[in-house]
Amino acid sequence: MTCRLYIITPSAIPDLAAFGRDLAHALDAGDVAALQIRLKGADEKTVAAAVDVLTPICHARDVAVILNDRPDWAARYGCDGVHIGAKDGALKDARAIMGPKAMIGVTCADSRHRAMEASEGGADYVAFGAFYPTQTHATQYRPDPEILTVWQETMQTPCVAIGGIKVDNCAALVKAGADFIAVVTGVWDYPAGPAAAVRDFNAAIAKASQTAALP
Repeated sequence: MTCRLYIITPSAIPDLAAFGRDLAHALDAGDVAALQIRLKGADEKTVAAAVDVLTPICHARDVAVILNDRPDWAARYGCDGVHIGAKDGALKDARAIMGPKAMIGVTCADSRHRAMEASEGGADYVAFGAFYPTQTHATQYRPDPEILTVWQETMQTPCVAIGGIKVDNCAALVKAGADFIAVVTGVWDYPAGPAAAVRDFNAAIAKASQTAALP
């Protein structure tokens, strides 16, 4: 499986229309597997508005829409899936709410044990991180990229690498075996803009994948 880009929104979107335009340009610039709408602390009305605006932009480009934290809202507003952390309820409950076809991802930090439990419980992907320092949210864990390699050698469930990932540091995670790299500020705060970030991430992924494939 070729590593793909997984974009996460900023924690607040002051101008939803402008953000939607930036998102469209970014998604048109290169391959993106999914957008996670991650509006920490936002009320249901704000989240619903974001889903309403951003989902058509994503679906027009075959990009899945994942909502952070709230399977009930994800189901209510027609998201393709939900991403849950350790404090966001049980995987089985999220599955019951979302249904059998929804995509459910689980934060596993640096724990292969938690990841294996999630995989066995029917998660569609597991997320490890933070691999690098990040200002997006407080992080307690700093796994070694080797966790991705071991996971690929032993499990079938796709793995996502997250945390402080930039264009210039993503190669090690791609080579280690990440199926997806999840990026927040690496896209939205990229000096040349989000569209350039998507182009440059895809180029970096392609280069790292070719290097990893060499004997």
